[in-house]
Amino acid sequence: MKRFIALLCAILALGTSARAVEVDAPSALLMEKETGTVLYAKDEHAKLEPASVTKVMTILLTMEAIDSGQLSYDTVVTASAHACSMGGSQIWLKENEQLTVEEMLKAVCVVSANDCAVALAEQLAGSEDAFVERMNQRAKELGMNDTTFKNATGLPAEGHLTSAHDIALMSRELIKNHPDIRQYTTIWMDTLRDGQSQLVNTNKLIRFYEGATGLKTGSTDSARYCLSATAERDGMELIAVIMKDATSAQRFEDAKTLLSHGFSTYALKKIVPESPLVPIPVHLGAQATAQPVLGGGSILLLEKSKAGSLEQTVSLPESVEAPVALGDRLGTLTVTSNGEVVAEIPLLSGEEVPRVTYGQMLLRLLHMAFLAD
Repeated sequence: MKRFIALLCAILALGTSARAVEVDAPSALLMEKETGTVLYAKDEHAKLEPASVTKVMTILLTMEAIDSGQLSYDTVVTASAHACSMGGSQIWLKENEQLTVEEMLKAVCVVSANDCAVALAEQLAGSEDAFVERMNQRAKELGMNDTTFKNATGLPAEGHLTSAHDIALMSRELIKNHPDIRQYTTIWMDTLRDGQSQLVNTNKLIRFYEGATGLKTGSTDSARYCLSATAERDGMELIAVIMKDATSAQRFEDAKTLLSHGFSTYALKKIVPESPLVPIPVHLGAQATAQPVLGGGSILLLEKSKAGSLEQTVSLPESVEAPVALGDRLGTLTVTSNGEVVAEIPLLSGEEVPRVTYGQMLLRLLHMAFLAD
C-alpha cells in the first residue's frame, strides 16, 4: 500500500510539473539567450503569420546600421507618402514630417508604429521592397528557414510567414548583439513631438513582469495574438515566443508561464579554472612553454539542481611537440555535478610557439657551453 501511495504521489508530481510548462498557444518556444538552448518547444516550426513581431527584424537591421555607422540615432528621417499610408498601429506621420532615427525607433519599439517602421526601411534601403530583400537575406544568414517576409511591418500579406523558432533566432540576435535596444524596449510610457504624442508600450509585461526587457507584440485578425517576450534575472536572459494565441491577455500569461519556468528551473554558470593553468613545456619550441587558456563553452546552462555542486578536473599533457599554433587544443577541463559530467571545455594554446630553427638551436648550444665554462 505504501508503495502504491508513493507511486501515485510521483505520478501526480510529474503531472504538476508538466502542467507548469503547458501553454494555450498552438505554437511556442522558450530559448536562453547566451547559449541559444531551447528549453521548451511546441510546434515551433509551424509557419504562421507573425503580425508586428515582424518588426524584430526591422529593428535588428536598423540597429546593425547604427552600430556599423551607416545610421546614427540623430539621423533625420523624412516620412514619405508611402510610409504615411500604412494602416494599423502608427503615430500618424504626415508626409515630409521629419523625426530622428531615435524617435522613430522608439515609436516602433513602444507602440509598434507601422509608419515609422516603413520610414526607417526606406531610409536604410531606398524603398520598402529593397528593405524586404535585406530582411529575407538576413533571415537566411540567421538560419531562419521557416521565414518569408513580404513587408517591414507585419501587416497582412499573402505568404508573409515565420515560426516561433525563427522569431527566437532573430530576437536572440537583436538582444545579444545590440543590447542598447533595451533603452527603447523597456519604456513603459513616454512622449514624442515635444510631449504632443503619448506612447504606452503594447507589451504589458514591461510593467507587470519582474525583469522584463522587451521585446515585441503583434496582432491581426488572421495572425491572432503573437509575442516575443524577453526577460532577465540573475544574469540569465530568456526569450519566450508565443504564436496565434486566442486573446491578448492569454499571450502574456503564456509568456509568463514559460519565462517563470525557465527562471525557476535553470541557471547560467560561468566556468573559471579553480587554480591558474600551468604553462606546458614545448619540446623543440622557439620558447620553452605554451600557456593554456580556457576555450569556448565556458558559460554553462544548467538545471539549478546541478548548478550548486560543480567540481573541476584539469587534464593537460606533461609536454607537447613544437610547433604549437594559437588555438591548438592542449587539454580538457571537465566539469561534473555529483559525479555526472556536465561539460568538457577545451583548453587551448593562448600563444603560438614555432619550432626552433637550426640557428636558434646553435645559439642555445653555444649559450649552454659558455654557462658550463
